[in-house]
Amino acid sequence: MSTSSKLKKVFKNSREIDFDDTSKIVIMSDCHRGIGTEGDNFYKNKNIFIAALRHYYNENYTYIEIGDGDELWENSSYSQIINTNKDVFKLMAKFHQRKQLYMLFGNHDIIKKDDYIRNYIMKGYFDEHKQRYIPLFPNIIIYEGLILKHKETNNKIFITHGHQGDFLNDNAWKITKFLVKYLWHPLESIGIRNPTSAATNNNKKQCIERKLINWTKKNHQMLIAGHTHRPVFPHIGEHLYFNDGCCTKPRFITAIEISNNSISLIKWSIKVNKDRTLYIERDILAGPTKLIDYFDNANYLN
Repeated sequence: MSTSSKLKKVFKNSREIDFDDTSKIVIMSDCHRGIGTEGDNFYKNKNIFIAALRHYYNENYTYIEIGDGDELWENSSYSQIINTNKDVFKLMAKFHQRKQLYMLFGNHDIIKKDDYIRNYIMKGYFDEHKQRYIPLFPNIIIYEGLILKHKETNNKIFITHGHQGDFLNDNAWKITKFLVKYLWHPLESIGIRNPTSAATNNNKKQCIERKLINWTKKNHQMLIAGHTHRPVFPHIGEHLYFNDGCCTKPRFITAIEISNNSISLIKWSIKVNKDRTLYIERDILAGPTKLIDYFDNANYLN
């Protein structure tokens, strides 16, 4: 199935979530949370992620994680990922308790859609130190796509991971998972890049981006995705494809914020004070731009 056909199918079956001018939403993806080993690219940014998520929790944001939140190709045990990142999952659970958490699956954590994973592994865990059960995400639903629908204008923002239609990462994901775990993951440890990965292969990255951009132009539909690990924030009238980047770059993570009916691309990174102490800061890379300006120009895109 082509990218266009697959996205059309996901869009048709996606749950719609209402938002308005007072809504505050943050979108992140591609955390690839692992088990703290040398190849765990999230672990080195873990404190940045926690600082950012605490900010969004305190500011009453809804958190939408749009796929590849957990690295379940290179790691077989989801329970071990949770055990390694208890502080992260406890913080995310606070959003879930306030009904302000939505999770989508990507290609690297596609098994989250499995009933056993959702109903048992993600539900919670037993804390050996405290000798009690810690609930995390009871009754959570893992989506392939979501649609944010503005209450007044009915304008829609389609959100999905972005691997759809990429044969190796969608249709043949089980084969690719096997190759990543037993071939490319060991080779990457000695500097050989995985050619099947959109995150490391620029030609593949550009090919996927062209397909996603063309879909937004053809359907006059705003799309926010991840998957490629490259942030995209278009100018008004250019196209309607946005990408939130990832959480695995050296010493920084990126996100997309929607607030005051505007959209922004955000970077959270480690910086150094004059007294040589470290701190984590939020910077705006692009925006804020009014969403209505994109929607008003949507019908003029070729």
